[in-house]
Amino acid sequence: MSFHFEGYVIVSADGMLADASHVMPDSLRFKGDKLFFEQALDGAALIVHGRNSYEAQANSPKRKRLILTRKIKTLTVDPEMPNATLWNPAHASFEEACAFADVASGRVAVIGGPTVFDMFMDRYDTFWLSEAPHVRLPGGEGCFGDVPKRTPHEVLTSHGLNPGAPYLLDAAHDVTVTPWRRS
Repeated sequence: MSFHFEGYVIVSADGMLADASHVMPDSLRFKGDKLFFEQALDGAALIVHGRNSYEAQANSPKRKRLILTRKIKTLTVDPEMPNATLWNPAHASFEEACAFADVASGRVAVIGGPTVFDMFMDRYDTFWLSEAPHVRLPGGEGCFGDVPKRTPHEVLTSHGLNPGAPYLLDAAHDVTVTPWRRS
C-alpha cells in the first residue's frame, strides 16, 4: 500500500472548526475555500472522517471513504452510503480498513474532526490549513485535541510540519490556505 496523506480544515481565528454545539457554522463557510476543498476531494482516492464530518457536495456519494466510529467492531459497509466503510480503529488497522474498502494507493484526504486529525498527525505529507482571521468561535471545538491550549500552528510544528506560502482564497474576508509539509 502506498498512500499520500493530506489533511484539510478551515478554522476560525481562535483555531476552532465548529461552534460550541460541534457544528460548523455558516460564518466559517466561504466560496473560495469550498471550491478549493471540493477540488481537493475530487482527486482523492479515499476520504477519512468521523461520524459528524461530511462535506455534503454533489460528488460526495461517489467518493470512497472511511468513517470512524466506536459503535461497531467489525469493518462494514455503511448501509446509508455504499461507498463508505464504517471503521473502528480499536478493532482494525488503517491498512485493514483500506483493504476492506478496496483502496490500495493514492491520496488520502483526512477531513476531521479533531480526534481523526490527531490520529493521522504523524502520517501527513501535507496539511492544508485554511484560516478565517475575522471569525471567532468562543467555546467552540478546536481543530486538534490540543487547541485552544496550543494554536493549530504550534500543533502542526510539533509534529514536524512546516508552513509554505499561503494562498488567498477569499480576498473580501482575508481567508487563506497554507500548506504545512513534512520536511
